[in-house]
Amino acid sequence: MTIDWLALSDFRNYRELKVSFAPGINVIYGENAQGKTNMLEAMFYLSSAKSHRARYDRDMVAFQSELAQVEGLIHTREREYRINARLPRCGRRQLTINGVRLKTAAELSDVLHTVLFCPEDLNLVRDGAAARRRFMDGSICQMRPKYAAALAEYQRLYEHKTRILRDWPEKPSLLETLDDFNDRMAKNGALMVHYRAYFIQKLSHFAAAVHRDCSGGREELTLDYRTVKTVTDPLEPLPVLYRKLLEHQQSHRTAELEARSCLSGPHKDDVEIMINGLSARQYASQGQTRTAALSLKLADREMHYESIGEYPVLLLDDVLSELDARRQEFILNRITSGQVFITCCEDERLSGLHEGRALQIHGGRVI
Repeated sequence: MTIDWLALSDFRNYRELKVSFAPGINVIYGENAQGKTNMLEAMFYLSSAKSHRARYDRDMVAFQSELAQVEGLIHTREREYRINARLPRCGRRQLTINGVRLKTAAELSDVLHTVLFCPEDLNLVRDGAAARRRFMDGSICQMRPKYAAALAEYQRLYEHKTRILRDWPEKPSLLETLDDFNDRMAKNGALMVHYRAYFIQKLSHFAAAVHRDCSGGREELTLDYRTVKTVTDPLEPLPVLYRKLLEHQQSHRTAELEARSCLSGPHKDDVEIMINGLSARQYASQGQTRTAALSLKLADREMHYESIGEYPVLLLDDVLSELDARRQEFILNRITSGQVFITCCEDERLSGLHEGRALQIHGGRVI
């Protein structure tokens, strides 16, 4: 799976650009604020119709322009696909593959898979559970459409239940629907717990190997998936998980009514990340934190390969900073399979690159 070329028009600081890439490693370097991250953001958008930095599509439209376009030629499964995204400042976006308009943005993941690492991903280790849930959900949704549907339905039910709990003192009749929402949330929640548990089990295996390699064998990374307390084994059959989620909801019913918020369910799940048996969130150094977050992303890449038979496009934004020379060499030369994009600020870092292509960015242009 490769991005053969990328064309941008009025996207961020790129007025007009068309650039081709190597099928292996591509290093994009230049000074700060020249457009390196913007280029990776465009690639990520072609796989997800989302930005990792902007909340709204209009935020990616160049200043004093009314329309941005992102287009790429994707090679996957021995076929070529031309993805185009038109992003107007006002109005609805338009997504097409080979000229055919898409009904949903989820169809993009049928063509292009990406794994993105950016400085904000240090939050995977440092921040609260929400960051790690977003990581799990984003990865599993690309590989398992059934999970994506269950997640979307659960989020819809969660919003409805939250409104019921918020408004029931003023409208007591709302409580008549609460049991039905709890039941449906438990059914969808059981499926989510099932997928998440298997995902973390496999991810832990791959991440431990990557982290061990990257740290020269000095550090051992482990992951522990945590859901509601009544679920002692998240790998149990779906009917068992459903009953145990219902049990947890029932035990929290009074507390939820008093708090007027939803306190029970997989929307509160977490993943404990440990290095050499210690909590990475509490004890990891800056370098260890970056290596642990990177290990999770590279492990995610291996899981995509296992699932779809091809490596997803790997996007590494500012990954070399704060890594020692040995870990930089690991990134530059030991990720040998699949297409990889790496951004960095200093061209002297390229001395460790043995093969691949280097592109210098300045003022929204490749020079």
